[in-house]
Amino acid sequence: MPCATTFDYEWARVQHTVNCRLAQAVVVPDVIPPDRLAPYGAKARKLRRYQGLKEEYYLADFEPDGAVLGELGLDAARPLAIVRTPPDVSLYHRFENPLFGRVLERLRGQAQVVVLPRTPQQRAELERAGGFVIPERAVDAQSLIAFADLVVSAGGTMNREAVALGTPVYTTFEGRLGAVDAALIEQGRLRRLDDPDALVVERRARTGAAAHARVRRDPAVFTDLLLSPLAVSSS
Repeated sequence: MPCATTFDYEWARVQHTVNCRLAQAVVVPDVIPPDRLAPYGAKARKLRRYQGLKEEYYLADFEPDGAVLGELGLDAARPLAIVRTPPDVSLYHRFENPLFGRVLERLRGQAQVVVLPRTPQQRAELERAGGFVIPERAVDAQSLIAFADLVVSAGGTMNREAVALGTPVYTTFEGRLGAVDAALIEQGRLRRLDDPDALVVERRARTGAAAHARVRRDPAVFTDLLLSPLAVSSS
């Protein structure tokens, strides 16, 4: 069965060595240099490259729903920051990630802070610390990001969604920088967080989608690239 693989971060070597060799098409952002992909088996004949971020394609017709603010008991008139925790299990007690602890303390003094923990241990620590909004179940995170004044995360998808939705975003990712993040930082659309004490939550006009800052791309372009192996096999 013909198949395609897509990714945004080129340094996951083990994963890409498998999926790029099995796939008939490798769909990636055009800012990733082909010579970084060739060792995985993603030769030129397999590459399907697209402009911008995949999030700009699948969020092209997205409009945020303000109901998420009421669901979490947030005040639409107050500054709002969204934080995604790092993979480290402990945020405070064992100080495995003191940088992130400082981020949380800094933001708590400036805004309503919604924290999306990765583990039950992180949730328990945040609840003990107090002063944060911690969703008890899955929420409409994309709408939450769109209404936020600031996003801080180590995760790639959430950061790129914030960029696509026009929300100011800082990355705390500590691994090897990929080409997509490097390009976004160079363009000023993503900022690398070096000093948590410099974080300032600036109140934006609560327009939700921040339409002036959004790039909307045709989803059909991305879909056609993913389906290209099927087109070849049927011809």
